[in-house]
Amino acid sequence: MIGLLMSIISGICMSLQGVFNTRLGEKIGTWETNVFVQGTGFVITLVILLLAGKGNFKNIKSANKLYLLGGVLGVIIIFTVMEGISKLGPTYSIATILISQLAAAALIDAFGAFGSEQLHFGVTKYIGLGLMILGIVLFKWRG
Repeated sequence: MIGLLMSIISGICMSLQGVFNTRLGEKIGTWETNVFVQGTGFVITLVILLLAGKGNFKNIKSANKLYLLGGVLGVIIIFTVMEGISKLGPTYSIATILISQLAAAALIDAFGAFGSEQLHFGVTKYIGLGLMILGIVLFKWRG
């Protein structure tokens, strides 16, 4: 239940952040917004780390080096979400983002990539993904 709640909160925050970043970017610029967002996120995370951190940075040496690209992906995510929302609008852009996230996650699960448990994807999963894509097409269709 807690995982579902966290996922719902995450989805709401991601949608709000995308719109907020896009609107801020219209005022100060896309890359300026990216720096502001990443910078404020760093400061807040650093404070939380100092108050509640329980890990150990020394263990980073044993981590798969590919996983160190999370910060790079964060920059790409902020930029592409802002561009998508500014060009397509919040609903169409975020719907497309959700479908692409789901498709990527399905591939990760189906192949057991990046240390994930491999899951079987039957025909119903593919039909569900197809229906969501059809939903985006219908949503955008000007009939």
